[in-house]
Amino acid sequence: MILQDTKRLVIKVGSALLIDNTSHEIKDNWIETLCADIADLKRDGVEIVIVSSGAIGAGRSVLKQGTKTLRLEEKQAAAAAGQIRLTNIWQEKFVAHEIVLAQILLTPSDTEQRRRHLNARNTIETLLGLGSIPIINENDTVTTEEIRFGDNDRLAARVAQMIIADTLVLLSDIDGLYTADPRKDSTAEFIDEVSEITPDIKNMASEAAPGNSSGGMVTKLAAAEIATRAGCQVIIADGRPKHSLARLGLEGRFTRFIPIETSSNARKRWIAGAVSHAGVLTIDEGAVKALGTGGSLLPAGINNVEGSFERGDTVIVSDLKGKRLGCGICAYSAADVRMIAGRKSGDIEELLGYQGRDEIIHRDDLVLED
Repeated sequence: MILQDTKRLVIKVGSALLIDNTSHEIKDNWIETLCADIADLKRDGVEIVIVSSGAIGAGRSVLKQGTKTLRLEEKQAAAAAGQIRLTNIWQEKFVAHEIVLAQILLTPSDTEQRRRHLNARNTIETLLGLGSIPIINENDTVTTEEIRFGDNDRLAARVAQMIIADTLVLLSDIDGLYTADPRKDSTAEFIDEVSEITPDIKNMASEAAPGNSSGGMVTKLAAAEIATRAGCQVIIADGRPKHSLARLGLEGRFTRFIPIETSSNARKRWIAGAVSHAGVLTIDEGAVKALGTGGSLLPAGINNVEGSFERGDTVIVSDLKGKRLGCGICAYSAADVRMIAGRKSGDIEELLGYQGRDEIIHRDDLVLED
C-alpha cells in the first residue's frame, strides 16, 4: 500500500464524490466506507486530517435551491446550512469507530498570515495529539472575495504544508493526470508519476466538469506544487469506488507527485530563510547544551530578551558571549518571554495568567547554524 510509510496524512474529498450531482443528496454509504478506511489507518498509527468539500452542494438540497446558478449570498447561505448537515454525517460515521471528529473552518488568511497560521497549526496539532480527526473546510459563509479559496485542493495543500504532512491524497472523480483531458481526447495517455511540475505538465491540466466540483486538474496541479515544495508527496486517485482509500496501491491506478525535499528540511529552510528577525534571545550554557542535543528552548534557559516581537515572529538565539546560534519561531511575545525568562515551564500559567506552550521555541521551529 502506498500509504504504508505515512505518519501524517491529509485527505481531500471532492464535492463530486460526496454529493449526488442530480439530487444534491449526500452519498451516505460512500462516506461510511471511506470512514472505515480512515479508521483502519488511524489504528495503524497514522495521524489524519480531512479536508471536505460539499457544504454548498448539501445546502442546496436543504434550502431547496434547485440547480440554478447561485449568487454569492445564496452560495454562502447554502454553505451555512450544508456545513451542519455534512459534518453531522461525518461525525455519525466516525462514532461507529469511536473516533472524535473536530470541525475547523479556515480562510486563506488563516493559512498565510503568520500569526493566524501559527494559531491554526497549533489547534490542529493539539487535536491530533488528543486522538481526534480534524475535518476542515473553507469558511464559505464569511468569505467576501470569491466564494472560495478557489477550491479545496489548494486549501488541502496549505494545510499539509502547515502541519508538515508526509502525504496529501486528493480523492477525485478521475484516477490521475493524463496528457490531455480523457473526456475529450481518446488518445490521452495516463501519467503515473511526476518528479517535477513543469510548464508542459501544467498544460496537460483541464478544468472541472460541470456539476458540484469547483476545481479540476488545474487546481490539483497547483495544490501538488504547493505540497511537494513543502516535502509532501501528493497522490491523485479515483475516489468513486467504495473503500477507495484502502484500494490505493492494490487496485486501480493513481498519479504520484514526488516531493522536492523532505518535509522537515522544507520547514527548516523556510525558517532559516527569514529576511528579518524581530528580536534576540540570549541563553545560558545549559540551554546551549540542550539545543545541541536536539532539545527545545525552555524559559529556564533564557538570560536576556532584546527587541519587540509577537508570538509567531522569528527571533535570533545567541549564547552569553553574543555568538549567534541560530533562529526560530517564538511561541510567545517579547513581553511574555521577559516575564517567564529564567523560570520553569510549570510556572507559566501562574506568571502569565494562561497556560501556553512549555517551550519558548520548539525544536521543530528552530534552525541551528553549523
